[in-house]
Amino acid sequence: MLTLSSLQSGETITRKQNIDSLKADRDMHKKRILASIAGKERLPADSVFENIEIFKGVPAGQLLNIMDIAFSQSLGVSCGHCHNTKDFGSEQKNEKKIAREMWAFAAQTRDLLKNVKSLKSEKPTVNCTTCHRGQLKPALSLN
Repeated sequence: MLTLSSLQSGETITRKQNIDSLKADRDMHKKRILASIAGKERLPADSVFENIEIFKGVPAGQLLNIMDIAFSQSLGVSCGHCHNTKDFGSEQKNEKKIAREMWAFAAQTRDLLKNVKSLKSEKPTVNCTTCHRGQLKPALSLN
């Protein structure tokens, strides 16, 4: 059982209910943002949004899906974990900085994987899901 801060003290919900509520929250934010950028979805994200550092040049509409799948779902969180949802460009949350640094870490690791000659994969990869598996805390054991 997980306890969400939005619940009254002592109330608990199941993991599935948590996932469903996180999806609903992410969908709400995506819908609101898409409405605010209507007509600009194909423009580079860095010309539509503030403080884009990693995904410069990526279409603004595509960025929302990247954030949803690659970050939110991979870590089992919603937008508010890294962002001030009233000001997505804000740099106030440390989690946003950590996410950027971890993205760079994953990119460096992908580069290193190219040197592992015995790997059978033509394009070995590492991403947020590799360690986090839909949980905020990375998997540190098989238990």
